[in-house]
Amino acid sequence: MTRGNGSQGGTGLPASIEAAWGLRARPVKGPKPGLTLERIVDAAVAVAAAEGLGAVSMGRVAKDLGASTMSLYRYVAAKDELYVLMQEAAMGPPPPLPALEENAGWREALEQWAGAMRRVYHANLWMLRIPIAGPPASPHSVAWWEQGLQALDGTGLGPGEEVSVILLVSGFVRNEALVTGDLGAAVEARGVSETEVMEGYARTLDRLVDPVRHPSLTRLLASEVMWAPDAPDYEFTFGLERVLDGIEALVRSRR
Repeated sequence: MTRGNGSQGGTGLPASIEAAWGLRARPVKGPKPGLTLERIVDAAVAVAAAEGLGAVSMGRVAKDLGASTMSLYRYVAAKDELYVLMQEAAMGPPPPLPALEENAGWREALEQWAGAMRRVYHANLWMLRIPIAGPPASPHSVAWWEQGLQALDGTGLGPGEEVSVILLVSGFVRNEALVTGDLGAAVEARGVSETEVMEGYARTLDRLVDPVRHPSLTRLLASEVMWAPDAPDYEFTFGLERVLDGIEALVRSRR
């Protein structure tokens, strides 16, 4: 009988967390020569990268490896556990933050931290479809949290405020990557450029907006800002700066 993500293992931890930290014994030899946990995870990541998370199943991964589905269960207890291991493999450890090494200040360090996280998400958009089952508890996710908290050293914020700041920034990064990824997929599916999509959207609004009922939208359309393409990463940079402005106001109030 297999254990799901929330089942307790011999350590009292969820099975997926046991697997991520390497706390569960694995078979020395699998039923198929060369079958390893690393190969299983790599194959699952390849399927997700090519076809999306929805295409990942124990049966599909086994087929790509030329193994039986049941043989995978000797290494991975359930698909939820596989998701955790896939995320660990794709996320990797956080890269060094120059701002931390140079003592450049919390704001620059947190900006670099957010940028590094965003690059991981945009390189692995399928990760954003993995259901959030709880606080980060796998090795790499814990390392990312540790680095984010280190960026806040010296701010004078309390522990609870630091956690809230990390949740705020990481939530913004995740949402931006999700929205941008979905828009990019829609643009690709249409076979047109992003500029053409925005121009079409502006023309649609121009036909539907009533100046009396929608005066603000009317002014927006008249400014033609909807027609002008943004600089690369403008929305992310603008949004992150505003989030950091709010955090800076909090830091100042604590000092």
